[in-house]
Amino acid sequence: MIKRLLIAIVALVIVAGGIIGYNLFVGKMIAGIFANMKAPPVAVSVTKVVAADWQPGLEAIGTAAAVQGTDLATEAAGIVREIRFAANDRIEKGQALVQIDDRQERADLDAARAAETLAETALTRAKELRLKGVSASSALDEAEAAAIEARATVAKLEATLSTKQLTAPFAGTIGIPQIEIGSYVTPGTVFATLQDRSRMRVDFTLTESEAALVTPGMSVTVTSEVGDVSAEGKITGIEPKIDPNSRLVTLRADVPNEGDKLTPGQFLRVRVALPVEKDVIALPQTVVSSSLYGDSVFVVREEKAEGEKAGGSDTTSLQARQVFIKVGRHFDDKVEIRTGLQSGDLVVNAGQNKLSSGATVTIDNSQSLPGMGGN
Repeated sequence: MIKRLLIAIVALVIVAGGIIGYNLFVGKMIAGIFANMKAPPVAVSVTKVVAADWQPGLEAIGTAAAVQGTDLATEAAGIVREIRFAANDRIEKGQALVQIDDRQERADLDAARAAETLAETALTRAKELRLKGVSASSALDEAEAAAIEARATVAKLEATLSTKQLTAPFAGTIGIPQIEIGSYVTPGTVFATLQDRSRMRVDFTLTESEAALVTPGMSVTVTSEVGDVSAEGKITGIEPKIDPNSRLVTLRADVPNEGDKLTPGQFLRVRVALPVEKDVIALPQTVVSSSLYGDSVFVVREEKAEGEKAGGSDTTSLQARQVFIKVGRHFDDKVEIRTGLQSGDLVVNAGQNKLSSGATVTIDNSQSLPGMGGN
């Protein structure tokens, strides 16, 4: 019985040892196969690094306003008899816009003109009598004073009458009427807005250090948030003091408004163009990867393959290496590269998500994203 048990134990040990040995042998063979297996090259698109001109600029938020724009208001009280404009009409300077009832003023003016005519006639007669020596000098003085008073009364009534007809102070586009025919208005009642939109002024703010880089006459580009409207203008004014509350400096740009694309009160993005800098390396922002360790790109270089010989010499292949860089300013879809790259480097712009540092690659610029300019 004991002999049979020993034989069974020995047989079990031999079988288990064989299984373990077989598994170790297979694992070693598989590890060897994978160790000698080469990963297939990864197809990537590249951009050639070229130092070029860089247009630095200052970014800000601005508000558009018409160079000439105001809310039109009545000067006198009365009943509105006529409205001689419609919303969005093109108005010329001096054009009549609103007529307020002026019948009483016209009647008073007619009476004053009659009195003026009588006073002028009396003055002429008094002068003639004075020349003939048949009247006192005081009579002539009284006639002259009466004539002056009559002229002043006529001028006063003409001025009052002019306030009953409201005219455009400048040419522009008028807004929606704020009054109705037959309504009673008082002095200061706003009846419409008038905006000359042929040129716009854009006010914006910059920090003290940024404002120090700006001078009148510099070019600016304004862009709307809606409709992708863009226009160019010039800096026309810089506030000579810093706002004590915001610590910002206010600047103003004059921008032509062809086609009335910009609207007073519109929110705009402003970019002030600074002098062009030479030999700056800039790349599309999408080629830069960011992590806790910093910003990096993959650079494709031709390197010798380790451990292989071909005709007595080392073979070479294209390999992607992760290179850490220092980025600087941004403009549009470009970012300035301050350190880490040099002209002539080939930077991966598509396919970098499949890469690890040292991976073998092939260049296929057909998969380059639009605007990357693969080389």
